[in-house]
Amino acid sequence: MDMDTVPFYIKDCTLLIKMSGFSPAFDIRDLRERIAQCSPSVIYHHYFENLLAPTFDYPDFRNDFAVWVKRQLDDDVLAERLGMIEPYRFDSLEDLRTHTLDIIDERLSELHFITAVPPGHEFYFQEAITVVFETGHVMNNPGEMFKIMPQLTSSSIYYHFLEARRRTPDLTDDFSLWLENFGSEWEPLIRDLRSIDFIFYSLPELKEELLYIMQQYEVKE
Repeated sequence: MDMDTVPFYIKDCTLLIKMSGFSPAFDIRDLRERIAQCSPSVIYHHYFENLLAPTFDYPDFRNDFAVWVKRQLDDDVLAERLGMIEPYRFDSLEDLRTHTLDIIDERLSELHFITAVPPGHEFYFQEAITVVFETGHVMNNPGEMFKIMPQLTSSSIYYHFLEARRRTPDLTDDFSLWLENFGSEWEPLIRDLRSIDFIFYSLPELKEELLYIMQQYEVKE
């Protein structure tokens, strides 16, 4: 195939969120028990897919467990510890689950009494199905990438930059993987894209960072 015409079909996605079937958590012990028993898809949703959930602001913490502990239980210590977890650093969801439980266990050992939230403020365990669809946009060379990137939705950025790490052989993003088709001249951009410390970025912030990095390189048709 001609390296100048390797197609990249841009996709978008949305979530179909459903309740997991687990009882809600009213306190830290409940939270620990449910996390220990829930399916990996629940763990994944509350650590990864939550970026796609509609929100009116961007909380200090990027996973749902830390946000709930902070906002509803008012436990700044546990919220900070959970909020510092970098989920993409773990080799598996089970490793992520174990680390989360260890942090909660440590906090439980420090508390003399457990605070519970009133009805209406409990934590509901959810999971989701990701629905992927074509956008109609196709990039055939890196030059077109510079033109199309500003038009991508946040959910498309999520699919190609974050969700891609679940399905690509190198556990990396679709953009840098695609650029490997075009020779060594694109290695600096590939390296910069893969060096983004995206863990605590919101999707709009991640898009801004992607655009900023690409602006450092000359557009090549």
